[in-house]
Amino acid sequence: MQASSQLLIVMAAYMLVIVAIGLYFARRANASSGNYFLGGRSLGPWMTAMSAEASDMSGWLLMGLPGVAYWSGAAEAFWTALGLGLGTYVNWRIVSTRLRAYSEISGDAITIPDFLSNRFRERKKTLMAVSALFILVFFTVYASSCFVVVGKLFSSIFAVDYRLCMFAGAFFVVLYTLVGGFLAESASDFMQALVMITALTTVLGIGTFAAGGPAQLIANLGNIPGFLELFATATPRMTDGIQAVAAGRPLFAAASGYSFLAILSILSWGLGYFGMPQVLLRFMAIRDPRRLAASRRIAVSWCFVSLAAAVAIGLIGRALYPAALLTPGAAESVFILIATRLLPPLLAGIAMAGILAATISSSDSYLLIASSAVAKNIYQRLFHKEASDRRVMRVSRLTLVAIAAIGAAIALDNDSVVFQVVSFAWAGFGATFGPVMLFSLFWKRTSHAGAVAGMVAGGAMVFAWKLLIRPLGGGFTVYELLPAFVFSCLVIVVVSKLTPSPAGEIQEEFDLARRSSPVQP
Repeated sequence: MQASSQLLIVMAAYMLVIVAIGLYFARRANASSGNYFLGGRSLGPWMTAMSAEASDMSGWLLMGLPGVAYWSGAAEAFWTALGLGLGTYVNWRIVSTRLRAYSEISGDAITIPDFLSNRFRERKKTLMAVSALFILVFFTVYASSCFVVVGKLFSSIFAVDYRLCMFAGAFFVVLYTLVGGFLAESASDFMQALVMITALTTVLGIGTFAAGGPAQLIANLGNIPGFLELFATATPRMTDGIQAVAAGRPLFAAASGYSFLAILSILSWGLGYFGMPQVLLRFMAIRDPRRLAASRRIAVSWCFVSLAAAVAIGLIGRALYPAALLTPGAAESVFILIATRLLPPLLAGIAMAGILAATISSSDSYLLIASSAVAKNIYQRLFHKEASDRRVMRVSRLTLVAIAAIGAAIALDNDSVVFQVVSFAWAGFGATFGPVMLFSLFWKRTSHAGAVAGMVAGGAMVFAWKLLIRPLGGGFTVYELLPAFVFSCLVIVVVSKLTPSPAGEIQEEFDLARRSSPVQP
């Protein structure tokens, strides 16, 4: 049997398992919108932790991050991974228990827009509408990045047209998410987290062995200017958009300095966690909030191991196949290259299933959360308050299909660099939702006007910085999440101070949530 056929069989079997999970949870998911969108707050600590991390990382973990390491060396990939690891820890440590308690006390909210609206007892639902619209915009972009990963994966393995592969992957994700909802998504994400970390560690081990071990690997990569440094970065020498090659070796210019501002900018990726709906929903969905400490330990351990392996795989790939991937977009296939070249076909199929797992586990979350924002928070809360659960779920499914179609249209360009697409959407969520979530949970004086203004300011600044300010160069090249996050925080504080204090019942509810939040050991 040909190697490609064995790869296809393994990956098809994996996809059938995912469909089976969706069918298994279909009846429970369709019992109510609460079950469909939040699983009835029934998750255990392992499923909470693993599904949160799998839905968070996406195919970016196995393609985008290794691609950055392969292309420009250790610096940017290392500082990005460190920022994400620290952000993961802090988010689980300080946000998880407070949000779990507060979301239940505040009207038993089942979506992030629900929670924010209930938290401020708003009547006109302004905050709910604004947050739902931002979720719709940024998750559509996020979903497109997942479809790009699927297209690149199958087209590079089977030499099939990228667009056909991308559309097939999008169709599969839509199909099983429509059937099973949040429970199916969380259960499959748990399994996919196991597949992802197994694939990463397996490819890391075999790659290190093939490269001659750590000492030989460091010696080989040390010849590339700045490649292994943390305060400098390698600079591929480009000709017509492709890295130049001489005598079979890729050419590099002198290393570029990596400034403190650049490091601070990259570390700010960690701020994004405070505004990631797919992670925050897992905090809200755990059955027993006292088990969040156990979930934190599981999630943080998984995160650090996976990030370290992903960065190392990119570096190993440059040592093993220095001239195989000559553009930033092509570099994101380094994990696929190592797995298919060094592993037997069946094991390579499992490794490829890791990429598929990462992509599916994220795209299903993005589609479900975005469709719930439209159906639950816009359709029902704003326009049809008496709409039945059945109608809300029908609207959600129609919206999910529409969002997937738009995401697929965005993903038509097979030259899209996953890391860049994800970084923009990550900044959008981090600056839009991160500050307002933190202030809502931990500052009693936060006013409704301050929350709305801060959310709009953060989202608008992401676009303004990315499109208008960052192109100016110099110190303005800082990642848009950092200035947008800071700007949103300042706006929340200033507007809250200039507007009346929240009503007494809102402050009493805040105190109740604080007292009800278990202290994590």
